[in-house]
Amino acid sequence: MANETEPRKIMTQPLPQILDGIEDSIRLADEAAKNARDAAEEARKAGEKAAGEAARVAGEKISKVEQSTKSALQQIELLKSAIMDAVAAIEKRLSGKIQP
Repeated sequence: MANETEPRKIMTQPLPQILDGIEDSIRLADEAAKNARDAAEEARKAGEKAAGEAARVAGEKISKVEQSTKSALQQIELLKSAIMDAVAAIEKRLSGKIQP
């Protein structure tokens, strides 16, 4: 209970000193808020840059997939044509139009 009998620090300091302490606290809080805003802005810019880079890389990958798909479709068309030619040749042979 010794704490209850001791005067509080605010009651022992002169008012100008108390006000200076309050001003210092306000200034420090303002600086901390500014630093937080600056950090948030940097994070936003970094996020936008990362999103842009991700979109660019995704676009490149999509382009490669499209090229591979076109190539595969061309191969399929060639294979289809070759199969159709082979089927026609087999049908001719089976029908007896070509002599063995």
